[in-house]
Formats: sequence, C-alpha cells, structure tokens
Amino acid sequence: MKSDSDIRAIITDTLLVEAESVKKLADYISDDFIAAIREIYRSPGRLVVTGVGKSAHIGGKIVATLNSTGTPSIFMHAGDAVHGDLGILQKDDILLCLSKSGETAEIKALVSLIDRSRNKIIGMTSSKDSFLARHSDYLIHAYVEKEVCPHNLAPTTSTTVQIALGDALAMALLHLRDFSSDDF
Repeated sequence: MKSDSDIRAIITDTLLVEAESVKKLADYISDDFIAAIREIYRSPGRLVVTGVGKSAHIGGKIVATLNSTGTPSIFMHAGDAVHGDLGILQKDDILLCLSKSGETAEIKALVSLIDRSRNKIIGMTSSKDSFLARHSDYLIHAYVEKEVCPHNLAPTTSTTVQIALGDALAMALLHLRDFSSDDF
C-alpha cells in the first residue's frame, strides 16, 4: 500500500510534469497558430471542433469556452462524422481536429473527406510528422514529451496541453473581437 508521502509525491510529480509541458508550449507558438486564429476571426462560418477518445472530451470543453467568449463553435465527434454526421459541417466552417498522435483511423478518414469539400483544417497534434499535420492548412503544435501516466498511455499531459492551447486560442479571439464582460 502506498503511504501518504508516496501519494503526495505522485500528485506533486503529476502537477509539475503537466505544468512544465504547458510552460514549454510558449516555445511552439508558430506563425501557423497565429494565421489559424486570424482565419477563424475572419470566417463567416463556425469553428467545428472534432476529436476521438479523450481529445473529443477536450474538444467539447474548447467549444464551450469559444461559445462563451464570442466565437461561434460546435462539436462534431470524428467517429460520428465519418458515419453520416458530416452534414454538421457547412461551407464556410473551419474544422479544428484534436489528436495527440494525428494518426487515428477516424481522424484520417474525416480529414480525407474534408479534403474534398475544401473546408480549412486546423490540426492540433503533438506530432508534426503525422497524417493530420501533413493534411492541415494550419498546425497548432501540441507537443508532449510524455504522459504523466507511468505507462505513457493514459492521456494526461496531452489533454492538459490541449486545454491550455484551446484557452489560448479562445483568449486571442476574444481580444480580436474586443469581447467585453457585457458581451459575456
């Protein structure tokens, strides 16, 4: 059985690893990230956020933040989209795809379908060499060295990084729109 001291060390390590990963994101702010924000700002459509697994849950949170700060957004599960729900995506919408690996089957299938419709795609992925990164119009590099999970499997650090980048995206758009507390 783990002692209280062991548990405290696990908690501390988790917080410090995730905090360091978020801190390092400042080094990955690219011209693409800024261009993606400007594209969203100028778009007459909505930002449609998608993902699978834990990234899908994070996508829902990002949509909620965007909607409450002045950027019309909707969530579309990538698995559902490739099974008939792609009709959610309209002509002027922009797609934000969240995927740590950028290689999930559902994301690959969805991105291939979007290529034909020519909606802009913003990929948020840890891997700059992934399928998603290569097929995105804009890349938000959500680099994660490792998950806090000792098996490097459970999305922990990667989802924290996605939330932080989603908040940064929303705050940049809020400032571009001069969104006020009265608007909120």
